Amino acid sequence: MLRVRDFAARKSSCTRVTDPTPLPRWTKHWREWRGFVLFVAVMLVFRSAIADWNQIPSGSMKPSILVGDRIVVDKIAYDLRVPFTLQRLARWSHPKRGDVVTFPSPEDEITLIKRVAGLPGDVIEMRDNVLIVNGEVARYAPMPQAEIDALPIDGKDDYRFFYEDVAGMHHAVMLSRNATFPDRKTFPPMRVPDGQFLMLGDNRDDSKDSRYIGCIDGDRITGRAEAIAFSLDTDHHWAPRLDRFFSSLP
Repeated sequence: MLRVRDFAARKSSCTRVTDPTPLPRWTKHWREWRGFVLFVAVMLVFRSAIADWNQIPSGSMKPSILVGDRIVVDKIAYDLRVPFTLQRLARWSHPKRGDVVTFPSPEDEITLIKRVAGLPGDVIEMRDNVLIVNGEVARYAPMPQAEIDALPIDGKDDYRFFYEDVAGMHHAVMLSRNATFPDRKTFPPMRVPDGQFLMLGDNRDDSKDSRYIGCIDGDRITGRAEAIAFSLDTDHHWAPRLDRFFSSLP
């Protein structure tokens, strides 16, 4: 039988267990938030190198893309790059005439979205907003009135809408009846330099494209726009344009 005296002796011989040293505050925060931080890091890398979704802030691609559209961009359509840089790791394709692509402007590095109108070596000319590619004059068919009426664009009476067909491209364009920069409606034949691409906006009279910033180096093209994820009408209390949700780009 264990006597009280023996129990006290054994108790005194035990090593006292002390509380662990308190963790630094940053360590506790890291343990609490590391899952969220890692998730955000993975998403940023994914958006930089694999796929992204871009909000359209201007009307330079009307009527194909509207202000408030959220565009899905395939970042590996042409190549693979080091995240957050323009450094290419591998290339497997090149932009095609008619592709809608994103790239940082050589002027201010703001991301732009335009349509590829000229490939390296192409001779491009424009006469009074008529596009000519390698001597082929574009054909313009008026957009049916029912389609114009369905466009969620204010002030449609100030514009003319056509389908442009040239060199394998077929898409809608919009021309202003009172262009702000009429001198940009015409430019003489020019050969697109090797490794570069000539970009145009579908809203021909309101687009800061290659007519203003020059041809774009292929290394600056960061992805190909594939579809409209969703669309909000910024001029009408951000009302959703449900007919544009999950629609493909023309």
